Amino acid sequence: MIACLRRVGVAVTEHHVSVWEGRRDGWRAGAGAGLRLAAAEARLFARPSPGDADALIVGYPGHFDLPAAKRAARGRPIVLNPLVSLADTLVGDRGRFRPGSPASRALAFVDRRAFAAADLIVADTDAHARFFATLTDTPVETCFVGAEERVFAPGPLVESEPFTVLFVGKLIPLQGVGTILAAARIAGEIRFRIVGSGQLDHLLRDRPPNVEHVTWIEYDQLPAELHRAGCALGIFGTSPKAARVIPNKAFQALACATPLVTADTVAARELLVDAESALLVPPGEPEALAAAVRRLAADPALRRSLSAGGRAGYERHASEAVLGARWRALLERLLEI
Repeated sequence: MIACLRRVGVAVTEHHVSVWEGRRDGWRAGAGAGLRLAAAEARLFARPSPGDADALIVGYPGHFDLPAAKRAARGRPIVLNPLVSLADTLVGDRGRFRPGSPASRALAFVDRRAFAAADLIVADTDAHARFFATLTDTPVETCFVGAEERVFAPGPLVESEPFTVLFVGKLIPLQGVGTILAAARIAGEIRFRIVGSGQLDHLLRDRPPNVEHVTWIEYDQLPAELHRAGCALGIFGTSPKAARVIPNKAFQALACATPLVTADTVAARELLVDAESALLVPPGEPEALAAAVRRLAADPALRRSLSAGGRAGYERHASEAVLGARWRALLERLLEI
């Protein structure tokens, strides 16, 4: 988002207190994370106002940042780019808390308060925007996530031997890790490389022999992984949230011109065209995923076609230039410029 805004001439000043940087476990619910977050919020609230900004943008995971943002804004518009609902994520998708439990009600309260405190909500897909609109009366608009182009760009696609299927991401239910492993068992002749760790680490303990597991790759090494891969995987979960999002890994693969296979969802169809910019398969169906990766492994021409088509779709709909113009238009409309 910041790169997109700067690309179209918007001056951006970051007003930030570190919480998660340098932690491989990232954003994880728990007492320790709560204490770190509370301390950071106190420091953020105590900081002076960020000068003469025309508007304040609060990004993910900024649901707790709205009191500090309201204080700093001093009446100027606040835009919340939440990426997710906390209750939808931690209760509905990850199952960390039971529906109706005190924790789930508290998360729903935080969502509602954060959304109500903003002047504009920006969702990552139209499908997500429609969901957010059920949680708030605040106006909701859409802008894709995109990819950081200083890092993710086309490179020399290496026809690796053997053909390798690459998955990168947190091992959480939304990703459909169980579906990926089941597909790997069906397509036992194809090599799978899974990069990441998380809630479903235990599923990797009895992974089939054609699956390599790497717990961590540095961010700036991800493009090289994508350039070496025969194809990249998106998400395959079956939760309502999984159907509403396009993961950042999908944009990163498209930006690198790596053939993409991901679930056929209402959100994916906002960006992707089956067999043109990606292969789309039914979510939660390992047989369909196995058939798709086998098809790609056997057809170099299809890989080249998806590489070019995916990158072209990215440039039309999700490049920094396109998303920057979208962000600037949203801000100018909000400010009535």
